[in-house]
Amino acid sequence: MKIAVDFPSVAYREGHKKVLELAEAIEAMGYDEIAAFDHVVMGYPSETRTTIYPAEMPVLEAFMLLANLAAVTKTISLSTEVLVLPQRQPVLVAKQISTLDTLSNGRVRLGVGVGWQDSEYDALEEDFHTRGKRMDEAIDLLRAYWAGGQISFQGNFYKSNDMGMEPVSPQGINLPIWIGGVGKAAVRRTAQKGNGWMASGVSDEQALTTVADIREQAEQFGRDPSGIGTQLMLQPPPRRKEDKFFYADLDQVSERAAIVNAMNFDWISVNATAVFQSGSRSVDAMIDQLGAIYDRLSNEIPLK
Repeated sequence: MKIAVDFPSVAYREGHKKVLELAEAIEAMGYDEIAAFDHVVMGYPSETRTTIYPAEMPVLEAFMLLANLAAVTKTISLSTEVLVLPQRQPVLVAKQISTLDTLSNGRVRLGVGVGWQDSEYDALEEDFHTRGKRMDEAIDLLRAYWAGGQISFQGNFYKSNDMGMEPVSPQGINLPIWIGGVGKAAVRRTAQKGNGWMASGVSDEQALTTVADIREQAEQFGRDPSGIGTQLMLQPPPRRKEDKFFYADLDQVSERAAIVNAMNFDWISVNATAVFQSGSRSVDAMIDQLGAIYDRLSNEIPLK
C-alpha cells in the first residue's frame, strides 16, 4: 500500500517558506505522494444556493501549488485529488500537466472529477449540466495531446485541427488519470478510461461495491481489471464533532488503515487539513503529527 498526503492550503498563513518546508518534510518522512485539493472559487450560501464548505475556506490553486512543491522535492509523486476537469479548458490543462510532469521528471498523477458546485462553473463560465459528457471527451483529448506528434481531435465539445504540443513529458500518453466520484457515470468512466479510482467520504460497503462494479465493467470494455488502481481517504475533513479528533488518535488512524488494507486498496490518503483541524494548528505541529502517523502506519501495515 502507498500513502498520499492531501496538502493543507491553510499552511499558506505561515508564509511561502513554511509551505515549502512542509512539502520537504512530507517527502523526508517517506510518504509516497503529495496531493492538491481543487477549487478555484467558493460560493457564499443564499436562499437558492446550498454549500458544503465555507466560502472563506483557503484553497491554493492546484497547479501553482504543485509547481512550487515540485521545485523543492525530488522523488515524491504529485497529484490532484481531485481536479474539477470540466470547469477548465482541457487543452490548457494538458499543457499545464505536461509541463509539471516534465519539470518534476515524471512524478505526476492526475486525479479528476466532475465536481458538485454549480456556482463555481458559473463563475468560470462553463456549463455545469454538460460536465459529465465533457469530462469523457476531455480525458481523451488530454491523452491525444500527451501522445505528441500531429494532433487532430474531433469531439462534440472540443476540436483540435492539426496541432502540436511539445515537449512530450517523461510519462507522455502513459501519465495516469485517476477518476473520483461514486455515481454510475464515474464508475463507468473509471472502468472505461481511468487508470484508477479515488474515493473519499464513502462507506466501506459502498467502496467495495464500487470497486466490484468497476472491475466488472472494465472486463466488458475489454480492459484488465487488475490494472485499475484503487485509493481511499482514511477520513476527509470532519463534518461531525465526533470525527474532529480522528487524526489526533494514532490508534484510530492505524485501525482504519488496517481495515482499508484488508479491503485490498492500493493507496490510502491522509488529509492534512483534517490533521490541522484535529489540533495540529501550525505547520510544525502538522509535521510532527504527520510524522507520527507515518511511523505508526509503516510499523503496522505493508507499505510499497
